[in-house]
Amino acid sequence: MFVDTAKIYVKAGDGGDGCSSVYKDKYSRRARRGIPNGGPGGRGGDVVIKVNENIHTLLDFQYRQHFKATKGANGSSKNKKGKEGKDYIIEVPPGIIVKDLNSGYIIRDLVKPGDEVIVAKGGEGGRGNASKKPATKGLPGEGSSLILELKLIANCGIVGFPNSGKSTLISKVSKARPKIASYPFTTREPVLGIVEDGKGKRSFTVADIPGLIEGAHQGKGLGDKFLRHVERTKVLIHLIDMAAVDGRDPIRDCHSLNNELRQYGCHLEKKAQIIAANKMDLPAAQDNLTRFKEVVKEEVFPISAKTGMGIDELMDAVSKKVG
Repeated sequence: MFVDTAKIYVKAGDGGDGCSSVYKDKYSRRARRGIPNGGPGGRGGDVVIKVNENIHTLLDFQYRQHFKATKGANGSSKNKKGKEGKDYIIEVPPGIIVKDLNSGYIIRDLVKPGDEVIVAKGGEGGRGNASKKPATKGLPGEGSSLILELKLIANCGIVGFPNSGKSTLISKVSKARPKIASYPFTTREPVLGIVEDGKGKRSFTVADIPGLIEGAHQGKGLGDKFLRHVERTKVLIHLIDMAAVDGRDPIRDCHSLNNELRQYGCHLEKKAQIIAANKMDLPAAQDNLTRFKEVVKEEVFPISAKTGMGIDELMDAVSKKVG
């Protein structure tokens, strides 16, 4: 199960209380009145969110939403400082955006393995009376509600309308094995694959997102929920069903696809684009391709994801744009 958003609550550890203690020694005149020797409390532990490259989804956060660091220990006599609380490390996959739930403010974008951010700071420990001032209690640790939002990190994204062949294409060019069927919305979650040619000439990641429909940017269908997963890509493959199997018009599909990307925002329409004319193994595809090229004045790569025809040329073009 692919989960790409989660709401969590984090609470840092409270600071330990400072100690109020007096040392008395019958052999010392000063000690008869008592010498303050209470130690300070330990600092509470922080809550830290850290990237772990071996994690790929936020599924675990569906079952656990509360995370708390440990409290600092209280100070003790003989000016002994309390032990500091232990930090709580929350591990997340690469590509996580951490937001404040209430304000929507982006706290940090965690991209690379090892990236981390403190999302709740532990409370300072209280003062002990050895400082010649009254002992104080420790300060409370910070607490906040957060949203974790995953954006896949891929070099190339495949976008298109339902049943255009995206799942078949990614299964041909990588080891990803998404569900494939001849009906719309087979893909219900993003699929990530690695493209390699076995000769070391190219290696890049590609993401297949659920099919878009017209009005996706307004929340219709499934695609709008997952368009953020292509925000980080360098290249977008616009996969067009050139055989018009479902009675769609390839030219209209191309224009509508660009419109949905533009309306979604985040400048997706400005990314490098490669148009792939799929299903060229079917009878009507060639005539539609001829008509398509008369209207769309861009380079088009005729392919058949089913038979493999033209896929090497397409992937070479993607590899050059990925860099």
